[in-house]
Amino acid sequence: MKKITTIALSSFMAVATLGLTSCDDLFEPAVENHKSAQELEDMPLWSAGLLGHAYISIPLGNESISYDFQEVATDDAVSNDASNGYRRMATGGWTSMNNPVDRWQHLRASWQYINQFIELTTKIEWAQNQIDSDLYEQRFLGDAYGMRALYMYHLLMTHAGPVGGQLMGIPIILESETVDSDFNLPRNTFKECIDQIDDDVALAIQYLPEEYGDVASASAVPSKYTTGGADHNNYNRVFGDHAKNRMSARTARAIKAQAYLMAASPAFQGSGITWEMAANAMADVLKQGLGSDPVAQLDPKGHHYWFTSDRNTMNGWAAGYNVPEIMWRPNKSDSYSLEGDQFPPSLFGSGRVNPSQNLVDAFPMLNGLPITEAGSGYDPQNPYEGRDPRLALYILYNGQKAGPSNAEINTTADNTANSDGIDRQAGYSTRTGYYLRKLLCQTANPNSTSTNNGLHVKPWMRYTEFFLGYAEAANEAWGPKGQGSHGFSAYDVIKAIRQRAGITGVNGVDTYLEQCANSADAMRQLIRNERRLELCFEGFRFWDLRRWKANLNETVKGMRISNGQYTVVDVEERRYEDYMYYGPIPQGETLKWDNLKQNDGWR
Repeated sequence: MKKITTIALSSFMAVATLGLTSCDDLFEPAVENHKSAQELEDMPLWSAGLLGHAYISIPLGNESISYDFQEVATDDAVSNDASNGYRRMATGGWTSMNNPVDRWQHLRASWQYINQFIELTTKIEWAQNQIDSDLYEQRFLGDAYGMRALYMYHLLMTHAGPVGGQLMGIPIILESETVDSDFNLPRNTFKECIDQIDDDVALAIQYLPEEYGDVASASAVPSKYTTGGADHNNYNRVFGDHAKNRMSARTARAIKAQAYLMAASPAFQGSGITWEMAANAMADVLKQGLGSDPVAQLDPKGHHYWFTSDRNTMNGWAAGYNVPEIMWRPNKSDSYSLEGDQFPPSLFGSGRVNPSQNLVDAFPMLNGLPITEAGSGYDPQNPYEGRDPRLALYILYNGQKAGPSNAEINTTADNTANSDGIDRQAGYSTRTGYYLRKLLCQTANPNSTSTNNGLHVKPWMRYTEFFLGYAEAANEAWGPKGQGSHGFSAYDVIKAIRQRAGITGVNGVDTYLEQCANSADAMRQLIRNERRLELCFEGFRFWDLRRWKANLNETVKGMRISNGQYTVVDVEERRYEDYMYYGPIPQGETLKWDNLKQNDGWR
């Protein structure tokens, strides 16, 4: 008897196909939202829903998903919400049953959709025109392989770890599973999982264009498509402007570069990926996207890309348009929910994420010297004067103005006028003396009597991440000024980033950078600090500390201002164990499947 596998399609596709539903469904019970693989071969739109599910499930979040701010589980911030999962995790509550960063079930379920889609794609007639149909097949296959590589990277980041001392990844499953499949599978090694990323990225690059966009003539169509007879009309239909911000060859390369940087890092070494390989992968992304001299193309506004969220600017964006800093993004969002969560109470916000004094202290002086360096000019009783301009861009501190009315914010302990002062009102006021400024639209208004939305865009990937990734790997591979075969060094990248930030140096010379350029160890610390600053509150710090095997238990500090005196205070202790450099496999899964072994240290 023939067994037919049924596939439950997402509500996303059910809504998308309502316009195609027969009127008979108004009078008769509609068919259940389950389709067999055989049925889907004749239903291209429904089949595409499997791939659509991959974008809904993207681990980077989409326009309907706000930032989750894992930084509150690091030395960069705390949450004022006592029920926040990351706060509880960081203070001793992280277990294999209580894991706020768990992506096991979510991404493995989405992996199943991808495998189903890959198997269906070559069996479906995507368009009546055979050339167009073949092009769609290539695009969808490339998209699916690229998304599978993305899932693997994030599953490794969250769940890879040592088992009996050997670094393990996840079970690699390349065929869709049925009720008859063997689910009791052992984990593949970390190296095998990295190899699988390589394979999927290679296939994505084989099928996909470097970037999407209309072309004006057949001569501009990439040769890998003209061999099948495609002209510019065929190409534009499948790979034109309307498809921008889908998975591209450039994006697939970027996933490989991210995975290589992780694999070369101290916590994951042993997979055969070297710092040189990671540097080369990062350089490939930068050169493919920005040209042979990418440092010269560093976006001068890249460190405050979200400022484009003002309505007049962003409303004028063409479909799929990206500012120079952004490589890959979802649709823009129009809401005030982020501001409602993060604005201070006087601006009708809940002040959820409170940046730490630790992070504030990581910003150098305007002259580029760390505040701890002799001759920096830092004044502990005037701590925000003469600082790196990024501090005022990213963190809202006492005396700054914010919100649609440009109101001055008072975070002092003396403030009795409202709840903005430190520890004034549990669950609303700052615990550290700071509020978040980065990512927020200052014209948005969460006041329930006069709400006003703000436009936002959350990049899935932006170029600064890859510049910093290159700098880190290049410094480890070749030293501060080594260039490999690429024509630019870690030193060149960090110099450009600090100049963009507004670091003036001493008499026009960034003396601290020049000092660090004499030592790979010193440059390493500077690069890590620049990464901390540039990428703060974008979901990197939690994972960076772990792949570096850095200190996870630095006490989070704040700034208490009272009677005009500035006092650094302890706010929250961290309670991580050494084995927590790696996240756990969900306990329920290891109890169900005895071949699925837990990472060392976790129960």
